[in-house]
Amino acid sequence: MSDAFTVLWTHDTCRGLRKAGRTGERPPVAFSGVHSSLPAWSGARADDEVYALHVNRREVFVVSRMRVIDVERRDCCGTAPAAWEGPAYPGHGDWSMLGAEGCGAEAVHVDATPVRFDVPIPGELLGRLTWRNRRGRTRTLKYVVDGRLENSISLQGFYRLTDEAAAELAAVVGSAALHTGS
Repeated sequence: MSDAFTVLWTHDTCRGLRKAGRTGERPPVAFSGVHSSLPAWSGARADDEVYALHVNRREVFVVSRMRVIDVERRDCCGTAPAAWEGPAYPGHGDWSMLGAEGCGAEAVHVDATPVRFDVPIPGELLGRLTWRNRRGRTRTLKYVVDGRLENSISLQGFYRLTDEAAAELAAVVGSAALHTGS
């Protein structure tokens, strides 16, 4: 059975996507890292889903839903750098804002929905989204006030959703796709 996770894409990441004109395009890759500057996609395996989230003005948006294909370096990644100052993944330069140059970055190939910034998570759902750790303990978001997120600290990282929360996020993404025809 596959799992579902969330990852928070920062303002810098989303600004980079917009500036590069990636809105409406499907990312073929994302990046996992070993340093706090780039979330480690630990636990993610082929066929798992990852919801890239973004917080803007206390509202949480689903930017893309990605299905993990693999976490291996492929020919599409380009040649590994011979020296530390070389680009880590020259084949994915168009998507480098997703963390290609992060400390210890590893490519995660994905099948993703188009990048969007107009799919909000409804406030009533935000308060009941639930994540679970490997020991089965669950938690909800902290700092949700009147359906808005006052502080994003509890979203920062890479976290496994409960099955119910994953189904509710899938419904949000599915509903948005029906309204736009994508």
